[in-house]
Amino acid sequence: MAMSPVAEKRLLATVLGQRQERPPVWIMRQAGRYLPEYRETRTKARNFLELCYTPELAVEVTLQPLRRFDLDAAILFSDILVIPDALGQSVRFETGEGPILEPLGPDDVARLDRDRAMSHLAPVLETVRRLRASLPADKTLIGFCGSPWTVATYMLGGRGSSDQWTARKFALQHPEAFDRLMDILVATSVDYLVAQLQAGADVVQLFESWALNLDDAAFARQVIAPNKRIVEGVRARVPNAPIIGFPRGAAGNLPRYAREVGINAMGIDYSTPLDFVRNALPADLPLQGNLDPLRLVVGGEAMESQVRAILEAFSNRPHIFNLGHGIVPETPIAHVEALIGMIKG
Repeated sequence: MAMSPVAEKRLLATVLGQRQERPPVWIMRQAGRYLPEYRETRTKARNFLELCYTPELAVEVTLQPLRRFDLDAAILFSDILVIPDALGQSVRFETGEGPILEPLGPDDVARLDRDRAMSHLAPVLETVRRLRASLPADKTLIGFCGSPWTVATYMLGGRGSSDQWTARKFALQHPEAFDRLMDILVATSVDYLVAQLQAGADVVQLFESWALNLDDAAFARQVIAPNKRIVEGVRARVPNAPIIGFPRGAAGNLPRYAREVGINAMGIDYSTPLDFVRNALPADLPLQGNLDPLRLVVGGEAMESQVRAILEAFSNRPHIFNLGHGIVPETPIAHVEALIGMIKG
């Protein structure tokens, strides 16, 4: 008897709550600079955004890690900052500095152009369609976007920040402009994720990379509310859409996020204690994570002992093995091979 499409895609089945005999595995930022083939392909684009917007190249780098490793999913190669770029904000990526944006002031929010966003993102959706046609039937295709608060921290601060001071201050000093910005980001994110699902993504992930440094009221306003609106907005147009939430740094707010946002599965960052996760989150909630990327860099027993601990901690629930943040460029390929060997047995 043939397997159903969901059952055949073990990672998708896990997101939907089906515990597997061994956890499926993928790696955040699995297409990236630790791979020599990625570095070679990167030279074919003038800049990082051109790489994201060139379907032929984006498909190639998305598939590269699956050619090397027995991974259960491909994740669309793109970036969370394509949305501010699509809205008309100046975005560029500088080697050694990361993303640099022209910071928004209170009066700049009104100049963001929702009408151009989806046409600007059309090349990304073409990448999704090509990936869907290229992937083996058992591989889950993951789409994604940055969550509104995380994207807003870059839009308001102009670059990454360890404390998101500028965005946090803006939200308090200019509440009406901030709420307008969040409305724009929620609506655009819904459109973008729905289009990814319609183009062939099996599941989408919300990257809330800066869920830390917020008090209770700010977390409710800036993380819980917009992510919940995205989940509801996507499912209003794609019923039962599978969604993973990854609120990095949410710490004691993880149970609230799990209870209120409505995601199917939750990504856990590497700083979150395993015992806390076991005790604080619903036993039937699928989890994803959460190896420290530096343990993958070091390898050996430093990696293997924690892999065993994670597998044991989540052995009685649906679990997707992943890192607790993105893989770093210094990671030896042999260590990735060893990791996947441990997971696959």
